[in-house]
Amino acid sequence: MSQVSRPLSPHLQVYRWQISNSLSILHRLTGVTLALGGLALVTWLLALASGQAAYTGAATILGSLVGQVALVGWTFCFFYHLCNGIRHLAWDAGLGFDKAVARKSGVAVVAAAGLFTVVFWAVALTRVAA
Repeated sequence: MSQVSRPLSPHLQVYRWQISNSLSILHRLTGVTLALGGLALVTWLLALASGQAAYTGAATILGSLVGQVALVGWTFCFFYHLCNGIRHLAWDAGLGFDKAVARKSGVAVVAAAGLFTVVFWAVALTRVAA
């Protein structure tokens, strides 16, 4: 069979990178990260139910620098996924499809997720210290 020279479908060289690309990828990554965080939560709950030794081990891991960074990261993922989900609900209602509005709402989602994460941990750490 002879090879027919046909054009390839458009690829990354054709399209300019836009914020919507990044936010779509970030939405998927935060979903996967939340699933992994759910496994960590289940592990912590199992350790809590298993007794003092298991709980101490889990608390030590989550209390370490790596564990604390993971908790803050999971919190950001939760708030980003929540805010972007609300944005998608607006899209389902036919709102916000204009390029300028979509760009602004994307930036607002990231900013809101960052703000909610900071406020959440500020409140949580204030309650623990009190």
